[in-house]
Amino acid sequence: MKFSTYMNEWLYGENGYYKRFKEIGKAGDFYTAVSTSSFFGASIANHFYKLIQKDSFKRNGWLIEIGAHQGYLLCDMIQWLYTIEPNLVKTLKFGIVERQKEVQKAQLEYIANRFGGDIEITHFNDIDEVKVDYTFFVSNEIFDAFPCELIKDGQQAFVQNHQIEWREAEKDLLEFASKHRQIKGEVAVGYEEFAKSMSGVKSCDFISFDYGERLVRNDFSIRVYQKHKTYPLFDEELKLEEVYQKADITYDVNFGHLIEAFNEAGFRLDGYETQARALIRFGIIDILEMFSKQTTEANYLREVDKIKTLIAPTIMGDKFKMVHFVK
Repeated sequence: MKFSTYMNEWLYGENGYYKRFKEIGKAGDFYTAVSTSSFFGASIANHFYKLIQKDSFKRNGWLIEIGAHQGYLLCDMIQWLYTIEPNLVKTLKFGIVERQKEVQKAQLEYIANRFGGDIEITHFNDIDEVKVDYTFFVSNEIFDAFPCELIKDGQQAFVQNHQIEWREAEKDLLEFASKHRQIKGEVAVGYEEFAKSMSGVKSCDFISFDYGERLVRNDFSIRVYQKHKTYPLFDEELKLEEVYQKADITYDVNFGHLIEAFNEAGFRLDGYETQARALIRFGIIDILEMFSKQTTEANYLREVDKIKTLIAPTIMGDKFKMVHFVK
């Protein structure tokens, strides 16, 4: 089978890795910015609030997270919006795009534990179900989990019995990769369809964070994460049959390809920058300063360490990027 089919079954098949709720953080296979600090979500919400102040009609719009895991990010955003203007959470509507029923259940349980019955969440199985006038979409680390094809030297990867085989590449695939200046590496499948489905919303902002670069490296980054250990896909010691559907598989996002897909779907690129620059611009340092006046020194220093992880160039700060599309 094609590698994209294999990866899709790995992550989203009947027994796929993401079919059921997965722990993140210390108890899981990897950390994310969301699991690192609640100030990540607070910073994005702070930026959203600035957009609301410019265009008051957004006060009655939707805040929707795509691929929300347990719901930490959305809840952190709601919490911050309530902190700066309590009445705002009464006019906004909140949603999550998530098709896995078991994950939906875990999200609703977490949100109920955090807010009781004060916050109502609407689940959408797919983006194209969101038929509203305005939405602020947010996501974290979703594009690195889109299935991809692997190419090199005019060949593409196929998988037989969990063994990768290289065969002559399909002409259409090579032409598609060439359009995005790729001759080697991961060719994401599905960005165009995803962007097109989002274009059905009348008006929206979409902010997403992920790891990768805008310029093509033309090399492989695909890897497997298990219990906070990283294994390159082509590592001779890695046995695919042993990690298949039991560990996470991911690769660096080609942001150049992603941006082109959204441009073709009618979106305007409003911003592309490192996570560090984005979070600082969104106000994470100001939020930390406010926090320092309301807590103990020990709690403040603990949060400082977490924020260093988010913005330090050698950790998450430069490797992760923020992209902001507007329609």
